[in-house]
Amino acid sequence: MEISITVNGRLHRLSVDPRERLVDLLRDRLGCTGVKEGCGAGECGACTVQLDGRIVASCLLYAWQADGASVVTVEGLAQGQDLHPLQAAFIDLAAVQCGFCTPGMLLAAKDLLEHNPRATRAEIRQGLAGNLCRCTGYGRIIDAVEAARERMLAGASGGPDAAEGGGAR
Repeated sequence: MEISITVNGRLHRLSVDPRERLVDLLRDRLGCTGVKEGCGAGECGACTVQLDGRIVASCLLYAWQADGASVVTVEGLAQGQDLHPLQAAFIDLAAVQCGFCTPGMLLAAKDLLEHNPRATRAEIRQGLAGNLCRCTGYGRIIDAVEAARERMLAGASGGPDAAEGGGAR
């Protein structure tokens, strides 16, 4: 079957097998290797993407279910060389270890801060609850999301980070 899908701002028209999962389309056919398959059951968050502004487990969706949709993967967070404030904060605060969970964590955190820009530490913890990490105790990840939240709020209010855009450091 034929579908049209916009991935990270780029429109793709593709023929897909009705059984092809979104995670496989993104990774294997469109080169979005930041989308990871961990459990294949929607439990770990490694395959998290944003679909029409909502986070979803791409391992649980067929590619045809994304027909006409807009998908953002971790590859779509940076604007050229300018990292998204979340990406910069994860680097600055050493919130990345093996990196397997990082793309899903970043997308879940992005979704959380888009819907709740002033999320508390407890709300951040809850917002990331669907993303599992085997390497960390989550402390640095939550610290990084808090730091990104502050950078994003300062940028939105025209504070000192506004000129920088919270980009790469």
